[in-house]
Amino acid sequence: MTTERRGLYPEIEPFDTGMLDVGDGHSLYWERVGTKGAKPAVFLHGGPGGGMSPSHRRQWDPALYDIILFDQRGCGKSTPFAGLEANETWSIVADIERLREMAGHEKWQVFGGSWGATLALAYAQTHPDCVSELVLRGVFLARQKEKDWLYSYGASEIMAEAWDEFVSVIPKADRDNLVEAYYRRLVSDDEATRNEAAVAWSMWEGHVATLLPNSALIEDFADPSKAVPMARIAAKYFLENFWLDEAQLLKNADKIAEIPGIIVQGRHDICTPAVSAYDLTKVWPQAELWIVDDAGHSASEPGIVDGLVRATDKLAGKPASGQ
Repeated sequence: MTTERRGLYPEIEPFDTGMLDVGDGHSLYWERVGTKGAKPAVFLHGGPGGGMSPSHRRQWDPALYDIILFDQRGCGKSTPFAGLEANETWSIVADIERLREMAGHEKWQVFGGSWGATLALAYAQTHPDCVSELVLRGVFLARQKEKDWLYSYGASEIMAEAWDEFVSVIPKADRDNLVEAYYRRLVSDDEATRNEAAVAWSMWEGHVATLLPNSALIEDFADPSKAVPMARIAAKYFLENFWLDEAQLLKNADKIAEIPGIIVQGRHDICTPAVSAYDLTKVWPQAELWIVDDAGHSASEPGIVDGLVRATDKLAGKPASGQ
């Protein structure tokens, strides 16, 4: 098998788009790419509070897949923008099922990275009969140690300069619980206060996302139109422990025991360390763990792109390049 790394498939436009009213005052933007009637898949973006982008459409062979992508509640083109009401894990799980029913699929491949991986596991454990396979990247299980790693102690020791920038927004007296302190600012009545906190929160996420510094990615994360929903929604989810019991996704892994899966994980992932993906494979016998030794967290890392494209090719029955 060749060692040449795969890139994303060529740019592609949706063959269908729409808005889906899911109740609770929320309407989701969705789009469909690939070949109608081919192997079904759904893409779950990261965050919470992120959104999809055109590059996300390109992780599957469009001749072999029929893919739905959507902006989760409060994200991207979904409305209300950055909305926090009725925005929680199990509502989004229900939204994914509504999208499957809308598309008329019996089963589909569920593909998610980071928070999208958390959501993919929650959905698969709730609706295992509706999932043909799972493709996960940068596994986040929402355990206390993972939350502490990112917003208390851990990543702070590796990205020390960026951590100092992140905490500088919060007065020293309020730093015992950074997430709570940030959340108060993110829901402030003062727009300048909200935006300052949102950009600082989002830039911390950007700094821990890649193995090597990526100025273009940091600039993208600093865009208030993306930073505001990312920060507001993520902070709320962290405060609410993602509406999950401690280690729930590991304890309920028996529900997905028969579902095959591939996990693509950067060895040097500062955002979601590789131990979480490894722990998951101990309780999920059908999972393959593909460690990328020269990658961090981001889906744009060359080794991660290569792994994800190879994963979707393999699950579609496509021969590996060079074989």
